[in-house]
Amino acid sequence: MSAPDIRSAQRPDPDQPMVDIADYVADYTIDSTEAYDTARYMLLDSLGCAMLAMKFPECVKHLGPIVPGANLPGGTRVPGTSHELDPVQGAFAIGTQIRWLDFNDTWLAAEWGHPSDNLGAILSVADYLSRKAEREGGEPLTVRDVLGYAIKAHEIQGCYALKNSFNRVGQDHVILVRLASTAVATKMLGGDKDAITTAVSHSWIDNGALRTYRHAPNTGPRKSWAAGDACRRAVTHALNAAHKGVVGYPSALTAKTWGFYDVAFGGKPFEFERPFGSYVMENVLFKISFPAEFHAQTAVECAMQLHGEVADKIDQIEKIVIETQEAGCRIIDKTGPLANYADRDHCIQYMVAVPLIFGRLTAADYNDDVAADPRIDALRAKMEVVENEQFTKDYFDPDKRYIGNAVQVFFKDGTSTDKISIDYPIGHRRRRDEGIPVLLNKFEQALRGHLPARQVEAILDATADPAKLDAMPIHEFLALFTV
Repeated sequence: MSAPDIRSAQRPDPDQPMVDIADYVADYTIDSTEAYDTARYMLLDSLGCAMLAMKFPECVKHLGPIVPGANLPGGTRVPGTSHELDPVQGAFAIGTQIRWLDFNDTWLAAEWGHPSDNLGAILSVADYLSRKAEREGGEPLTVRDVLGYAIKAHEIQGCYALKNSFNRVGQDHVILVRLASTAVATKMLGGDKDAITTAVSHSWIDNGALRTYRHAPNTGPRKSWAAGDACRRAVTHALNAAHKGVVGYPSALTAKTWGFYDVAFGGKPFEFERPFGSYVMENVLFKISFPAEFHAQTAVECAMQLHGEVADKIDQIEKIVIETQEAGCRIIDKTGPLANYADRDHCIQYMVAVPLIFGRLTAADYNDDVAADPRIDALRAKMEVVENEQFTKDYFDPDKRYIGNAVQVFFKDGTSTDKISIDYPIGHRRRRDEGIPVLLNKFEQALRGHLPARQVEAILDATADPAKLDAMPIHEFLALFTV
């Protein structure tokens, strides 16, 4: 068989992975009660994370119009604020709020990421469209509609992450937020399958952001607004495809020399473990107890269990051994000085040291004042981080999706604590019954920390009955968060 003529200007049929996304977004009917129930908790948890982020000035400064005065009355509201923005900038603001504290949901596989990041685009477009429909006598989107779009965005991002590692080629996982958000936002804006395929082709042509801002020596706060940036770009692609009829690029992935596979993915095509359905939402991991990078969640839980035994003996510690998965070793094992908040919440040693000393790990514990305590770096210097091969195996097992860690403390007198080992955190699907009450308390406390009591009560009333919430127009629900 002869090689394809790369000089030919004949446009090919669209690449199959792009067609598969368009078919799924346009045609697939979600019939999983578990997926909708989980999506509802995901929505509340994400909005709670957004309210928690309002305590951080570095986040709040990003939430208004990108150019002062560029407001859009009747546009997208930014929860917890009075901003009304165009849906592109609204997507950035909401995505930034949800992601800022590294406290929203997580998905871990060959690639990792946070599927609820897509709510930046989904909520922005939904609020804009619903408010427009209300003004024009049309039909607004409901919360149920938003949950359906979120399930599909989770599925696209998560299914791509199962077998395809973008981090191993130096790209940040928000490339999949942009992909998923582009597809569902195009559908929300009225785009058909061709428009979705076109928009997705533009998303791939963007290539990916370098993930150097997540790693030493460049770790910095861009990682907290990177998902918002992906949502913003996604809504731009969706608007261009659905409303402006831009031309698509059918072999954006497979074009020889110039396509994504050859340029950015070592010439390899994507691999897929399963067809799109509702698997990802059903199995998504919630960060409930600790605002910590997810590979360390169970390590923090182990440290919390050990706090009572070691808190009064910190100066007697000889060494601390942390066993983790291969991914944990690769991305959050850090030695030496930590430059900022973003450096600390991606350092497993820091995230273990704080609960060992203080018996807690909150978002404020990454701030400079807490980090200045000399005991933290002294403990970090005594830590050994090693891979536990069973943790790595269970991490990739599709029937487990564990995120195991173990911590053991050794003292100078030759004694030691027991090795505390936890396979999966409270936010895992196998601990839903235990985790959901904690999640709902996290949501309520986040609301009470930022909103007036009357608004909090109105939100809690609206969210108490799932059927009532699902039927609520999304712009009316989001109005409850406006200040």
